[in-house]
Amino acid sequence: MRIFAIDDSPSILSFIKRAIAAIDSCEILPFLDPSHALAVLRSQQADLILVDYNMPSMNGIELILQFRQLPKAKDVPVIMLTSETDPTIKLAAIEAGVTEFLNKPIDQAEFGIRVRNLLSLRLAQQALAERAEALEKDVATARARIAVQEKEIIWRLSKAMACRDGETALHLERVAVIARMVAEELGIDAATCEKIYLASPLHDVGKIGVSDSVLLKSGPLDARELDEMRAHAAFGAEILEGSDSEIIRIAATIAGSHHEKWDGTGYPQKLAADRIPIEGRIVAIADVFDALCSERPYKKAWPVDEAHREILRGSGNHFDPACVAAFDRRWASIRPLYAKTSAHTSPAPPETDSPSAAPAQAETALETAA
Repeated sequence: MRIFAIDDSPSILSFIKRAIAAIDSCEILPFLDPSHALAVLRSQQADLILVDYNMPSMNGIELILQFRQLPKAKDVPVIMLTSETDPTIKLAAIEAGVTEFLNKPIDQAEFGIRVRNLLSLRLAQQALAERAEALEKDVATARARIAVQEKEIIWRLSKAMACRDGETALHLERVAVIARMVAEELGIDAATCEKIYLASPLHDVGKIGVSDSVLLKSGPLDARELDEMRAHAAFGAEILEGSDSEIIRIAATIAGSHHEKWDGTGYPQKLAADRIPIEGRIVAIADVFDALCSERPYKKAWPVDEAHREILRGSGNHFDPACVAAFDRRWASIRPLYAKTSAHTSPAPPETDSPSAAPAQAETALETAA
């Protein structure tokens, strides 16, 4: 235990050193100059401070006030040695952070008892601090392990849903990556961007409630089938709602809102504009874009540049204009995700004879593919 003794009297410092020598496992650092003591305290941790009140360059209260501003100084016990009897001085010392007082002339027996008691208290504080630090590390490790497990469960569940729908893990990954890019471009904080990235693969979890005859149908859906397909959004939100996990809560929001449209014509609630959660508005663009660029049993893949133009055309009706603008600003980073597929697609959307046919075809693709 390191004890700092600060007194402008050499005889007092000599007395303190002799008294401390009788206490096991203690190191005494004596100082005649309080300024020198403060300089050393800035670089060495003290376990107990013994300080005189009356010193020429700086009194004990002034020293303690400066000491308490140092890192890790809050809980260090301080004994003030003084012959002062003025209660206002003692009150000021207590307010500055003095733990106990010893009156001069100092009684050696009382001195030894006070020092031992405060050192025992210091040891107990250190043990508690070490235990708290160890527990904090254990909790952090456990949280990190749970977070990894949560991510894995989400990813595996998403892959299972994608396989049933004829999608691939690559689709989920691209949707997640694009959603995070758009969120970042919108200025959303990094932690929320990461949660959107992790939650977005569950956007179509509600398709577990859609029959195979509808989900895997190669041709257009009739009105009844379309209603069944559209029900997956609300069902997905219902599956995921009420979780203690923030990622799952965001996933529930995305599942229930990624088919809403900016103009209020989407589903399941026909929400419009800012009433649509921002997470749903972001994933809507990522999901639709990747659906257009992906080949499915019921459609061919669009060239990525035409799919990009389709997203831009949807600004203000299907999609949030701010999200579309963010998507467009990140286009240079998004396009390389489709480098392999773009090299094998035709220069125009399949079965499109004119630009005016693209939106209609897109709408059909979105209802089924996305």
